Amino acid sequence: MSFACLPWYALPETEAAQEALWRVIGRHVRRVGIDAPEALSHEVAIPAVFTDPDLLLAQCCGYDIVYGFAASLTMLATPCYAAPGCHESSYRSYALVRDDNEARGLADLRDAVCAVNGFNSHSGANALRALVAPFAAQGRFFAGVRVTGAHLASLDLVRSGDAAVMAMDCVLHALLARYRPAALAGTRILAATATAPAPPMVTSASQGAERVMRLREALIAAMDDPAAQAAKDALLIDGVEVLPLRSYQRIVEIEAEALRGGYFELHATSSILGKG
Repeated sequence: MSFACLPWYALPETEAAQEALWRVIGRHVRRVGIDAPEALSHEVAIPAVFTDPDLLLAQCCGYDIVYGFAASLTMLATPCYAAPGCHESSYRSYALVRDDNEARGLADLRDAVCAVNGFNSHSGANALRALVAPFAAQGRFFAGVRVTGAHLASLDLVRSGDAAVMAMDCVLHALLARYRPAALAGTRILAATATAPAPPMVTSASQGAERVMRLREALIAAMDDPAAQAAKDALLIDGVEVLPLRSYQRIVEIEAEALRGGYFELHATSSILGKG
């Protein structure tokens, strides 16, 4: 039985809009002759869903599509977000610090503690590593890293003072600013990362080329359907763009910028402080 999920940017405040958008997408998927579930699956196990052959539609990190799950996922389209920091199908991350942090630039954070959602995250780790790489010395910049498992958990560490900085993509930042401003209270944007293609909509590679073509057609039609407009507005989605897989090599290039400078990890050896 196929299933669909939209774990990226899934907040309690956006769940109704995600379900409304899926109802429109599902209707168009069925119109092209593919069975689709009536509702989204929630509380899915990431990243296990990305290897499930029954996956009909999901959204994943760009880092996943070029590395760990390139063989098990096929791209359908990339959302275009109406959020500050986005341009067409590209987005960026913001390095966030507390309001009372005296840092004027990233260089001032040397030997501070950084929080990341995970080292396989482009928005939370890869993009931030490239941003601070010019200031690293002998492959070292931060004194340590707290691995939290989620952007919101990293944000909590910054707000509490247990970490000095974290990186969050601009789409989630905009959604929090709209729906949960208290989560951002007491923080400020210190710097912005380079842009890269936004997290893509994907399906299982087991779908086959012909079904992928029909799924992509249905997704594009759904995004153009006036019935989806209210849900798109609520989710800050302008539409979707079909990008070639090579577009996501931008993420590899951003990683390479740090590696060329000898900055292979966000932390020095043995400096990970553990999950917070």
